[in-house]
Amino acid sequence: MLLNITRENHTPLHQAERERDRLPPISSNSSSGLDRGPKLPYPSLNFISNHRKEDGSHSLSSQFILPGIRHGRELPPICPNVRLKHQHQHRITVDNLPPEVRARFASDPVMPLRTKTVKEFQEDIERATVSGDWKHVHDFYLTTFGSFLELNAAFKKDASPPFNTIEDSGINTKFVNAVYDALSLTPPDAQRAVLKGIINSLLREWKGRRTKDDLRAYFILVQNPQCTSPATYVIYAHLLRQIAVLVEADHYFLMHWFKKLSQKRFKQLVERLHLFISTRLFPVKPEELPPMAKCSWWIPSATKVLSLLNAANIISSTPILPFVDFYNPTLDHTDFMEDYRIWQTQGNSTRFTFCQFAFILSTVVKKAVIQKDSEQQMISMARQSLVDKVSRRQRVDMSLLFLNIKVRRLQLVSDSMDELTRNRADLKKKLKVSFVGEAGLDMGGLTKEWFLLLVRQIFHTDYGMFTFFKDSHCHWFSSWKCDNYSEFRLVGVLMGLAVYNSITLDISFPPCVYKKLLTLPVVPCDLDPPVGMATLTLDDLQQVMPDLSHGLAELLSYEGNVEEDFSTTFQVSQEELGVIKSYNLKPGGDKIPVTNQNRKEYVQLYVDFLLNKSIYRQFTTFYYGFHSVCASDALMLLRPEEVEILVCGSPNLDMSSLQKAAQYEGYSKTDPTIRAFWAVVLGFPLKFQKRLLHFSTGSDRVPVGGMANLNFKISKIDASTDWLPISHTCFNQICLPPYKNKKELKQKLTIAISNAEGFGLE
Repeated sequence: MLLNITRENHTPLHQAERERDRLPPISSNSSSGLDRGPKLPYPSLNFISNHRKEDGSHSLSSQFILPGIRHGRELPPICPNVRLKHQHQHRITVDNLPPEVRARFASDPVMPLRTKTVKEFQEDIERATVSGDWKHVHDFYLTTFGSFLELNAAFKKDASPPFNTIEDSGINTKFVNAVYDALSLTPPDAQRAVLKGIINSLLREWKGRRTKDDLRAYFILVQNPQCTSPATYVIYAHLLRQIAVLVEADHYFLMHWFKKLSQKRFKQLVERLHLFISTRLFPVKPEELPPMAKCSWWIPSATKVLSLLNAANIISSTPILPFVDFYNPTLDHTDFMEDYRIWQTQGNSTRFTFCQFAFILSTVVKKAVIQKDSEQQMISMARQSLVDKVSRRQRVDMSLLFLNIKVRRLQLVSDSMDELTRNRADLKKKLKVSFVGEAGLDMGGLTKEWFLLLVRQIFHTDYGMFTFFKDSHCHWFSSWKCDNYSEFRLVGVLMGLAVYNSITLDISFPPCVYKKLLTLPVVPCDLDPPVGMATLTLDDLQQVMPDLSHGLAELLSYEGNVEEDFSTTFQVSQEELGVIKSYNLKPGGDKIPVTNQNRKEYVQLYVDFLLNKSIYRQFTTFYYGFHSVCASDALMLLRPEEVEILVCGSPNLDMSSLQKAAQYEGYSKTDPTIRAFWAVVLGFPLKFQKRLLHFSTGSDRVPVGGMANLNFKISKIDASTDWLPISHTCFNQICLPPYKNKKELKQKLTIAISNAEGFGLE
């Protein structure tokens, strides 16, 4: 996400502000230079926000909440239409940018001639290391980092070309890396020289418009490895603020330059920003940093620069880092609900909240926010029901506080649909399930069993609602047409209730389902806005129908005559309930041949037909079912991958963590049977570990928060050792007879988990 932040012009009227913004000098007589915090007074600085007053001027705001955003999808992107530009422009230059952007580029000043090469610099380092005379190296660092002009003179590939494109920063990255890598080998005075130079650069360059050479200087400075020590954080914070308040067009260039970095350097930047944020939130030595009241703009600045890196990661053809690397686990220990409440009430105002930058919040935080939000909605619904009963002087029944589902096992699907339809107004209450003719209170086990049995029945291929693709191991919506799609609504409600009630489901949807699920309705002129119409590609089709995706990819890369060799038109056929039906991808498609010129359009329309249009009625009903339960600002904090994790859990198993969190009934962790059990399980290949988890819990995936949240229990049963282990998936429980040895236990356990049918329900 990007910040549309504009700096105020610096005129003589702002002289006082400029004086306050001066950076503290680096003490030159420090013995170590980098191991202690600054001793001098800290300046009082306000973060320049993106809030515009009614009179058109810009206001300064130092408001900052720690932690704890209106919903994330309303935030301005790093650059408007950034995805469109990335897809349709291979090269962006000053000439083809909008006039209002082009006009602000100032002419590059004439820079001094610096001819030192990487090899010459490395030779200087080697000589200094041998001789102990670092003066030449010291002077190089002091001069190079003394101004933006000198930075460009030293590191620009060529002083003549302007390099005003997103494709090439014009920086000799190899030289920058060599200079920074050698910095840790130099004496403290050389390292202090760099910091002094940066201070001078930031103070000198603060006024005036930003040129592309300024952007190059920021791009170089933000890679400084010194910015991992609290002693440098005052300087680092000022650098981050200057980058954060750049205009949108400048952010756009920096974003594209960041994505050109190697994975190693890119990851270092991300980790450095995370460390800065974490240290400012929870400093090990608070005396090393200025009081929070005087630097409330530090974390907003760092988070906004981190959003540039996150955007660079997103637009990269292949993500440089997994999205989880942008999580900051320190925020798990902050008051994120207060942050969420402020975001809900104030939206994208001048008051910073982490929810504005949801990419930084872990799935643990997002799940907790959704749970707390759902609990509040449950309480609100229950309270309203109670008030209504009392106001009508009716007898109060405590059952009205819950969403009560009562079903027969033999009519599970139809009864569930009837109950959910009848209790549509109570979907946000706490769920309680009971089975007709069976005594017992629902303490969570019956609810989980209801989910497991329903999912098992609905997703069975014989039921016909979903098609299972063996190659991709996922379910997809059947494209048959009918008059009633209400059962798809049931599946959507089930998924919503699972998220709402923290139940993990064993559902195998491809990732594009969750992309479609998070798309906002497109409001047309009529009153029936289309939903779930995501922009999907061959990569998305690959996750559903890999063979077809491969064939379409070959069509796109075919070097011969497509029209003559393939004899294909803009008409496709598919089987629906045993009948082959044909559909035109565009008007008159059956008469339009696919050629070398229009094959990209054909593939795009085909993908759109398969993943959007052919299942539109089914998915729309499913979509509204899900959002009838989960409509919440909290949902807007999530990525599609995170929704999948909340619904289905994570595929990453850690059996050692499960062993540590396991509970025992009738056994202790030192009993021979238990020691043998864990020796066998930890020695299983991943395939068998997943089977064990599926046998014990009904799913081979891990809930958000890890194995510890499974409440896994091993119980003792007084039965013959000829018995196989028994599982109670509703309680995440496995029951073991007292097997005599490890060999016997392994044999019986392997048989049990390899032959468990469906969910392994007892």
